[in-house]
This record gives sequence, structure tokens and C-alpha cells, in this order.
Amino acid sequence: MDYNTVLYQEKSELLKVLAHPIRLCIVRGLMQKESCNVTYMEECLHVSQSSVSQHLSKLKAAGIVKCIRVGNENQYQIADNSLQKLISDLFEEERKD
Repeated sequence: MDYNTVLYQEKSELLKVLAHPIRLCIVRGLMQKESCNVTYMEECLHVSQSSVSQHLSKLKAAGIVKCIRVGNENQYQIADNSLQKLISDLFEEERKD
């Protein structure tokens, strides 16, 4: 077994960020929709704008999502595409046997 402390620390931090149900839902939703704004997320999740913004801040800090300015609004997108397989596997999506 090769124990690379830094690598395992990075991956565990990523999993900690994704461990919250709202953040997991945001990431999964962005996989399906490609990009959306805070207002759309607020309506879908039935949580306050400030709550959505706080969760997005944590996802951005972890490098999971990114913010793109489109006109006068911010659109959020997946920044780390390597997570898509993990999320799909969690929900057993895209399995075509």
C-alpha cells in the first residue's frame, strides 16, 4: 500500500465538502443543467439565497464549481469534471448494461 499523505488529505477534504446534502445536490444539478444562477438553485432547493451562496462559496473554495459572469448575473458550472463519475456512481446513473 502506497500512502501519499498529501494526496489522501486532498481527496478527503474534497469528500468532506461534498458530504453535505445541499452541496451534493448542487453539484449533481449542475451536472445535469451545465450552468445556472443562485435564484434557480434557491427555487429548486427550497432554501434561502444566503444558504445557497454559502454552499456555493464552499464548493468554489474546494475547486468543485466555478462562477462565470454572464451579463449582470453569475452562472455556476462544474469546475472539476473528474467528479462526475463519482457523483454518477453514487446515484447509479448512466449505467447501461
